[in-house]
Amino acid sequence: MQWTMVTVIGSDRPGIVARVSACLFEHGCHLGEASMMRLGGNFTIMLMVGHDGDAGEVEAMLVPITEELGLRLHVDAIDGHLHDHVVPNVRVTVFGADRAGIVAQVTGRLAEAGLNILDLESDVGGSVEAPIYVMHIEGLAAGSIERLREALADLDEAGIDTRVESIETLIG
Repeated sequence: MQWTMVTVIGSDRPGIVARVSACLFEHGCHLGEASMMRLGGNFTIMLMVGHDGDAGEVEAMLVPITEELGLRLHVDAIDGHLHDHVVPNVRVTVFGADRAGIVAQVTGRLAEAGLNILDLESDVGGSVEAPIYVMHIEGLAAGSIERLREALADLDEAGIDTRVESIETLIG
C-alpha cells in the first residue's frame, strides 16, 4: 500500500468531510491520521490516504468531488508512519496583541530552546479594534521546561504573555 497526503481547502459548508471520505471509501482507500478544521470561514482537511495505486490515482478520484464543491486539492506521496506517535511533554500558551511576527518570534525562540512543535492551534480574539492573538502549542522538549520559560521570558516586555507547563501523561 502506498500513502499520500491529501490536502483539501475551501469555503466551509456541510458535507465536505462526508463527500471526500465516501469517495475514498468507494475507491478502496484506507484513511490514516487526519486533521480537519474550520479556519476563518474556510474548511481544511489534511488526511493520510493509503491506496494500492499512486498519488496521481488518488488525486484523479478526488478531482470530481473537489471541483464540484469548489475546493482546492493537493496530493503528495509520503511515507506512512502510522502508529509512530510522539507524545508531547510540554504545553505553551501565548496571549498577545495581534501583530505581525508574533508566531515567528515565539516559535523561533522555542525551537532554539529545543522544542519540537507537534501541534499548534491559534485564534484571534478580542475585537476588531483590539485583537488578541492566542496560541496553544504542544511539543516535545529536548531540555528542561525552565529552558523554554527562559527563552520566552523577555516577551512580557513586548506585551506577549506566555505560559509553559508540563504535560503529564499516564501510559499503560
